[in-house]
Amino acid sequence: MRTPHAPAPPAPPGPRTPARSALTPAVLLGAASVLLLTLVALEWRPLLDLDGGISRTTHRWAVAEDGLTQAARVLTDWVWDPWTMRLLCAVAVILLLRRPAARWTAGWLVVVVALATAAQQGLKAALGRERPVWSDPVDSAHYAAFPSGHAMAATVVLGLLLWLLHRHGVGLVVWRTALAVAVVSVAGVGLTRIWLGVHWPTDVLGGWLFGALTVVAAVAAHRRLRPTPRGTARGRSGGTRTPSPSPSPSPSPEPSTSDDPPRRPR
Repeated sequence: MRTPHAPAPPAPPGPRTPARSALTPAVLLGAASVLLLTLVALEWRPLLDLDGGISRTTHRWAVAEDGLTQAARVLTDWVWDPWTMRLLCAVAVILLLRRPAARWTAGWLVVVVALATAAQQGLKAALGRERPVWSDPVDSAHYAAFPSGHAMAATVVLGLLLWLLHRHGVGLVVWRTALAVAVVSVAGVGLTRIWLGVHWPTDVLGGWLFGALTVVAAVAAHRRLRPTPRGTARGRSGGTRTPSPSPSPSPSPEPSTSDDPPRRPR
């Protein structure tokens, strides 16, 4: 009697490649960025009314709370200023250049931050959105409003540095500390710009969205374009894989030292 064959177990799903895993967040961030940019460019009335309502409320609070306003000015002008972020990026580049294997990554970091700055300035010039105007301002800023340069610079620089820390496998305490500092900084710089009345809320939201989109695109480009070190093979996941050592040949039998004649094989 024949025994029926058991059905073969389903094959496990293959590993997700970095390009595929980055596609979904890139599409979502890109769609949200384009939508917000379009609404701002068309001066969509509900969006403008929302911006105005939030800004008027926070401006009243900023005028009444002088201590918080002074703290916000120190944070936004010194701690979270775009030039502070670029200086932090320069320190990271110097540390990367000390390792020959990381020099390509150092150049990649410089190029990404420079392109993000150029894109942000280009968007400001193209839209020419006016900043809020107050009869009793608590701070001042110049040039166009959308997107917020402070918010975008902090998102790009801190996002890229977080990815580099994760990639180099830092300890859990260092990772959690860096993550907390980055989240507080990115959120805080946006809130201070709204509190000081120099940006509309959607300016800050635009800086966050375009900054996050830049980080996702830059990480995907790094994984795809980074030269593979010699002696390694690129696997399906986009990482590198060292070739497995070839098995060592089995040792040859030692010659017989006996005077007896060799035995014939049976």
